[in-house]
Amino acid sequence: MNETTGELRARNLRTVGLLAALFFLPLALSFWLYYGTDWRPAGTVNHGELILPPRSLPQTSLPLYGGGATREAPFTRLWTLVYVGDGRCGESCRRALYVMRQTRLALHKDMVRVQGMFVATGACCAGDFLAREHPGLIVVDAGGGDAQAVLDAFPREEREHSIFVVDPLGNLMMRYDARSNPKGLLEDLERLLDLSHIG
Repeated sequence: MNETTGELRARNLRTVGLLAALFFLPLALSFWLYYGTDWRPAGTVNHGELILPPRSLPQTSLPLYGGGATREAPFTRLWTLVYVGDGRCGESCRRALYVMRQTRLALHKDMVRVQGMFVATGACCAGDFLAREHPGLIVVDAGGGDAQAVLDAFPREEREHSIFVVDPLGNLMMRYDARSNPKGLLEDLERLLDLSHIG
């Protein structure tokens, strides 16, 4: 009788030990991989390029094409899609603005949480085209006022092919290649809007 009880207890302890190992070994392995090695997962869930660290944009009013100015801190309260380029708006500009417009429209009810902005760096601006194709687009004339400080915050390389995302706190946080599949920008924005309690 004692041998049977002892064997049963040993078998139960082995079972408990096996279950504990099944639970704790993956946990221990993940801690070791993360904290004990330089390995990091290569995949990310975002399609755009993160700007690290995020760049806080100057909280200042900016001159608008045609006169007037934006409100103070125009990059706050809403998510902002920004294109920075020459005001004549050539082919790459038109492609980027088209992607921005269509992405915003594809957000449906959440489109009111996103604004579009074109920061024109010179020869401002292709007014007839912008008014006809992009009503509601905020067009900043970077040739005046405090716009240069804002302009300097945006990366220069490949700028003419980039769409930038600014969060509702005024942080420049992501960039997208306007020549690539725009579905990635839409998916990232949908995810950001779902997770965000601001903007």
